[in-house]
Amino acid sequence: MPVRTSDSSASRRGKGAGLGLALLSAVAFGGSGVAAKPLIEAGLDPLHVVWLRVAGAALVMLPLAVRHRALLRRRPGLLAGFGLLAVAGVQACYFAALSRIPVGVALLIEYLAPALVLGWVRFVQRRPVSRAAAVGVVLAVGGLACVVEVWSGLGFDALGLLFALGAACCQVGYFVLSDQGSDAGDEAPDPLGVIAYGLLVGAAVLTVVARPWSMEWSVLQGTARMDATPVAAVVLLAWIVLVATVVAYVTGVLSVRRLSPQVAGVVACLEAVIATVLAWVLLGEHLSAPQIAGGVIVLVGAFIAQSSTPAKGSGRPVASGGPERELSTPGTAA
Repeated sequence: MPVRTSDSSASRRGKGAGLGLALLSAVAFGGSGVAAKPLIEAGLDPLHVVWLRVAGAALVMLPLAVRHRALLRRRPGLLAGFGLLAVAGVQACYFAALSRIPVGVALLIEYLAPALVLGWVRFVQRRPVSRAAAVGVVLAVGGLACVVEVWSGLGFDALGLLFALGAACCQVGYFVLSDQGSDAGDEAPDPLGVIAYGLLVGAAVLTVVARPWSMEWSVLQGTARMDATPVAAVVLLAWIVLVATVVAYVTGVLSVRRLSPQVAGVVACLEAVIATVLAWVLLGEHLSAPQIAGGVIVLVGAFIAQSSTPAKGSGRPVASGGPERELSTPGTAA
């Protein structure tokens, strides 16, 4: 009996630690757009901010890439897909979107990714989906209509909305490639190694696309304004690289190893809430009551859809988080 009590206590402590790590990851990821937007408004191109984020994080996580160098031989397709779509594609589209529309709106549109995955499964792969999954898709789409206020003729910048939708589509593309290239018999690679190489691949691709040599480097020597408050640009950049990327990914991976998929998914939905609140407080981006209600509906629908997404092998996610950081599931992509 004492042994069982000890095991139960250790399990509770592990879950408590996992919950704390998941919350830290949600806060870290949620603050990425809030820190990036002032840099963009100060004169940096969105692609240059993405390049700084990805390249900086890749350098920090380079030792992990060296440690897991066998991944280059074992899973090159996975690393390429993660780097091209989940890192470069998602973040470039997301940062381009938030340069035109509110941070909270951009992130909520990304939460259509689980619903889009189910659409791919049902109409392209012609595989059945559950009734709960269909309900999740309907809720997510209906909530999004409230977020973008369709009754007012899509008052937001249309290109910004398309960029946000592009980020969601990049998530779907990575999921599809991962699912098709999976083999349940393969040993799942360490997710931190996948992240490290994904960042390296993303940095290489973004270097060609963003051409950082043409960047306005002088912006980083000055200040950017968060609403009316001046903040050193280098401080915002350090937050984006070290906290919103490195800390966010690492704590997300460590947390999901201690939590059930359901709990991790619920905590992950807090990312959009945190991003919206931070944008409200720090950037003065206020959302209307219908938009807030629509955001809640989007998150509920996205969670239902994500929970119902068919996957080969185990359904436990490798890294908890919303669309910006969703990696894969063991036995499928990672």
